[in-house]
Amino acid sequence: MTTELTLLAWTMVLALIQVLLPAMWRNRETGTDYNTGPRDTPGPPVGIVTGRLQRAQANLFETLPVFAAVVLIAHVAGREGALTFWGAWLYLGARIVYLPLYALGVPRLRSLAWTVSLAGIVLVLLAVLSPF
Repeated sequence: MTTELTLLAWTMVLALIQVLLPAMWRNRETGTDYNTGPRDTPGPPVGIVTGRLQRAQANLFETLPVFAAVVLIAHVAGREGALTFWGAWLYLGARIVYLPLYALGVPRLRSLAWTVSLAGIVLVLLAVLSPF
């Protein structure tokens, strides 16, 4: 398996972690009785960290389909190389850094990490669209 596909698989692990983290934090706020019940009534307000984790998850899920698609297109088209290698590393690395920055409420560095992850997608996309 190529490095890019391996990094895509690790990105899926990160996605699962980002599904679990807000659920675990929310469980701390509401208790297991509420979370395992039908939730017919609204629970207590979402806490600050839980809200941040939920927004970080939503943000990942906005770019993850694009990242996965360009990595898979590059693989199927045989366009893997330096651009896809570094693009995939940048995306995953930046998304890993982004999560605690968002959870801790670090504003500008969080945005920088997001920008780096987007640059990773652009690198992979350039490899796919490049005529060379």
